[in-house]
Amino acid sequence: MAFGPGRVNLIGEHTDYNDGLAMPFAIERGVTVTAEPARRFTVDALDLGERDEFDEPERADGWKAFPRGMVAELRAAGFDVAPAHLTITGDVPQGSGLSSSAALEAALALALLGRVPEDLKALARLCSRVENDWVGAETGLLDQLASLCSRADHVLRIDFRSVEVEPHPLDLGDWQLVTVDSGATHSIAASGYNQRREECRAACEALGIDTLRAATLGHLDGVLERRVRHVVSENARVEATASALDAGDLEAVGRLLDESHASLRDDYEASVPEVEATVERLKAAGAAGARMVGGGFGGSVLALLPGGVARPAGAFVVAPHAAARLL
Repeated sequence: MAFGPGRVNLIGEHTDYNDGLAMPFAIERGVTVTAEPARRFTVDALDLGERDEFDEPERADGWKAFPRGMVAELRAAGFDVAPAHLTITGDVPQGSGLSSSAALEAALALALLGRVPEDLKALARLCSRVENDWVGAETGLLDQLASLCSRADHVLRIDFRSVEVEPHPLDLGDWQLVTVDSGATHSIAASGYNQRREECRAACEALGIDTLRAATLGHLDGVLERRVRHVVSENARVEATASALDAGDLEAVGRLLDESHASLRDDYEASVPEVEATVERLKAAGAAGARMVGGGFGGSVLALLPGGVARPAGAFVVAPHAAARLL
């Protein structure tokens, strides 16, 4: 049996696939997968009341792409994966922006292997291939690294150019981080996420660079310039957030969350009306800062609440928890 946690990204959105910076952490909620020896692969998604069965992993749509893709990618990487009866259950809402997909991938990988591999970064890349090539969502490595490499009571500063993972203590005192579901669910594969990735590739081509980590502003026009401006400024906000946390300046962290949301809304155009209404409600309730989390186009909103501010209705407290593990 294995557990894969969901994640919250404190700051650094849409930067991972641009070789940028981010600061995620694993949360208490996640996905649990059990694996028992069997003659063929049987997968029961208990929360959906659905089953899949296969001998060899062929392409499939929806949730069935995850276990099939995981078996195929683990075998392609040289792991011995025997047929198993898998059961899947979890408490990370799908489409919430809390990375139920990476939680599922991590839990599937560990359950099928029956152990935690030494090279977690390589396993994160493998999980990402499942999502990219089997599910059809062009995600980066942020979610998988957060689920597999997190540490309790810490956020991770991840540099996606070097794939360096650096834990930073998260001491909020009597402040709280909460998430609130906007009510607008999203599917990364079906949203504007893949389009944003294509726009980033187009910006790189126009600038003659490999990734937007090397970009500077003022050389493009219109949509592509806005996309570049978000990535460049969001990387700077990650560095500023790390410094603010080290200094214990939570008010500055709140301002940076607000700036991140404005950039995601205006420059990356990844928001929807339900998300905007949720951000406004949290700010009106006294949040020091609030922003959309995840791929955008729906999902959850993260807010930083000062001590003494009452938790709004529907808010779920999030704090850094341990990484994916065997149970």
